[in-house]
Amino acid sequence: MSTKEQVLDAVQKMSPEATIDEILDELIFIKKVQTGISQSEKGATFTTDEAKEKLARWLK
Repeated sequence: MSTKEQVLDAVQKMSPEATIDEILDELIFIKKVQTGISQSEKGATFTTDEAKEKLARWLK
């Protein structure tokens, strides 16, 4: 499914009363998922231990 098709599908599934902010939030979510999938396909991921280490540093 193309990006345009994903966006149209997401917007069409939203309530007719959806605000512009809600629509933008959904579009940002779609973009972040696409970015994550792309990074994963390129092998730009972290092991569980690496993720825990990064999270531990962020929480200090």
